[in-house]
Amino acid sequence: MKGSLLYEGKAKRVYHTTDESDQLVLSYKDDATAFNGKKKDEFAGKGRLNNLITSKVFQYLHQHNITTHFIEALNDTEQLVSRTNIIPLEVVVRNQAAGSITRRLGIEEKTSFTPPIIELFYKKDELNDPLINDVHAYHLTDITEQELTFIKQQALDINIELQKLFRSAGLTLVDFKLEFGRLKDGTIVLSDEISPDTCRLWDEETGEKMDKDVFRESTGDLIDTYTKILHRLEESVCAK
Repeated sequence: MKGSLLYEGKAKRVYHTTDESDQLVLSYKDDATAFNGKKKDEFAGKGRLNNLITSKVFQYLHQHNITTHFIEALNDTEQLVSRTNIIPLEVVVRNQAAGSITRRLGIEEKTSFTPPIIELFYKKDELNDPLINDVHAYHLTDITEQELTFIKQQALDINIELQKLFRSAGLTLVDFKLEFGRLKDGTIVLSDEISPDTCRLWDEETGEKMDKDVFRESTGDLIDTYTKILHRLEESVCAK
């Protein structure tokens, strides 16, 4: 099934498959990075947790008519996905103010955004993934105006479903990052992962941060935090 290594990123290794050219194997690593790789560490078991969480979330989204690249979890750390050509944009949806937007615009943390704010970041490590607007996206990537409109609507639809999912697990979805890719026929689908690496999640009752911010800010145990997220999802609608 798993063939040669195609690409290695900060959080995952991507492999060819030996029997299907339109599919890939994603292998989740135990590495943790923050601030565009300036802060790094390794946590035994992190790859397993992110793989299992992402698998459950993508299965949930499939049940709610969101098309993704996910096919199936192969084992604790690997999943089979449809091969996509990733669009070099990070689509960030913000329901509340946290992280970079508070520093960039001086907005107080926990300020609610209605409707949610959608931001685009150009995926370019050497430029530190800069914030861009729609016209920048047309020039920097091959995305069309119609495709970008579709992606933004998909992001809002995904936000609705994820808020329901995490609320059922006693969590507030503060913000999250999405990536999209094109299948061989040009269809755009949700790709990459959805995990505490890519979402800000706060406990609904206590406000405790339950995501990668515990690593960014050195305020808690990453493995313990991610394990709690997985258990909550297993006990909520993902288990039904």
